[in-house]
Amino acid sequence: MSPNVFGDEDDVASPIDLRTMTDAREWAATAMKKCPSREEFFQCFVAQLQGLRLAQPSILELGSGPGFLAQKIIESMPAVQYTMLDFSPAMHELARERLGSLPPTVRQVEVDFKRAGWTTGLGSFDAVITMQAVHEVRHKKHVAGLHRAVRSLLKVNGRYFICDHYIGQDGMANEALHMTVEEQRNALQFAGFNTIKCLLRKGGLVLHSVSVEYV
Repeated sequence: MSPNVFGDEDDVASPIDLRTMTDAREWAATAMKKCPSREEFFQCFVAQLQGLRLAQPSILELGSGPGFLAQKIIESMPAVQYTMLDFSPAMHELARERLGSLPPTVRQVEVDFKRAGWTTGLGSFDAVITMQAVHEVRHKKHVAGLHRAVRSLLKVNGRYFICDHYIGQDGMANEALHMTVEEQRNALQFAGFNTIKCLLRKGGLVLHSVSVEYV
């Protein structure tokens, strides 16, 4: 097994194991109820990706889970080349149940983005997207490293869309696991992204669009 490139003794243990079907089904069954604004974020992702105006965009989703966001994008963009990356075989199975027969332009990759070398062989993408998955590095000090790895996967003029929880009065309380919105921006800048835009902030979640402008 590859070493955990991000893990150490400071990491926050997860209270559930999403690799098991029991925990994966429970998470999928309650996710929308716990965060009803997710649907609005899904719509924002779709609008932004359609706005790239690419005939056949290549998109990588980190932490694709049971396929909620993937379903919205694939239905709205039939020509998309879509890679669903998740460390959980149970989540991939739930996604197949949701999506039905996967078209040849959609692939599932069982990879843990906390592991060294996780980007190997994935290819390059017009866009990388992620919804409520960045904090799964299990400590905020690892987030910039994840972003740097994502940057290596983007094509020239590629875009990175990141939605995650934030620390704040209307957000989360675990300051080791989650970041303030300012800390999220700082981590992206530290990873080499110099164009950062906040697209939507609601219900304890914030969605940023980022890219690298080459002079």
